[in-house]
Order: sequence, then structure tokens, then C-alpha cells
Amino acid sequence: MQHRHLNHQDYTLAAIDDVISRGKRDDWEDLRAAILNDSRLADKVLRVCRPHAAERYAQRHHFWAQYVRRHGFAA
Repeated sequence: MQHRHLNHQDYTLAAIDDVISRGKRDDWEDLRAAILNDSRLADKVLRVCRPHAAERYAQRHHFWAQYVRRHGFAA
């Protein structure tokens, strides 16, 4: 899936939010692989997920924030 905010395959904050919000499993696997390849993306994922922390039904954002934290990519 070509995401609307994904320019030149760079994971900008908007692109990460788009992948988390609208992506499918293949897109999430690509994001996971990108985080494994460049752990600096983990901080971007947390920045994207932080505003959704109080949203009870933002389950995808909660998942990604927990994934990054539990796997030790970010503090």
C-alpha cells in the first residue's frame, strides 16, 4: 500500500501515523522491519502514539507504543 504521507519511502511522522492508522499487516511488518533496521524510528513511533495515549479506542497506537517500549527500542 502506498501511503499518502510516505515520500520516497521515508518514515516521516505523518507516514508512521498513516501506517499505524490505516495500514494492514504487510504495512506493519514493513514498519517493524524499518524499526529493527533503524532504531531511531522507535522514537518517532512514540511521538506519533503519545497524543493517542488517553484515547481508549486507539488500540493500534497503544499496541505500537507498547511494542517499542517492551522491545527496548526507546526509553
